[in-house]
Amino acid sequence: MAIKVTGDEQGDWSVLRVSGELDLVTSPVLRQQVHEVVAEGRHDLVLDLSEVLFCDSSGVGVLIAARRLIRSCQGRLRLILPARGAVDGSHVNRVLGALGVRRLFDVYPDVAAAVDEEPLSA
Repeated sequence: MAIKVTGDEQGDWSVLRVSGELDLVTSPVLRQQVHEVVAEGRHDLVLDLSEVLFCDSSGVGVLIAARRLIRSCQGRLRLILPARGAVDGSHVNRVLGALGVRRLFDVYPDVAAAVDEEPLSA
């Protein structure tokens, strides 16, 4: 399966919706899209991963690199994972948890919550 990345803007936020598989072959597509958003001067980014069916270590690497890039620009990165997370079978959530890096990301249940300027309680 391939990857599909579509983007739009919601207020100050750029939103990239990702679907398909995030692996060694497809992760460069997401990396490029993130770099394009930042090159346009948009440093607040939401990555909607709720339709990602598979993610391997190269996909996680792209997420970590995106976090590093956004932070270097004093921006904000937020991830969207299904509301029930690993219980509901979110592969990305399970992989991030298994690798011990989920805590590095601000995770929201949907785009509306992520673009809301009010921070979520811990």
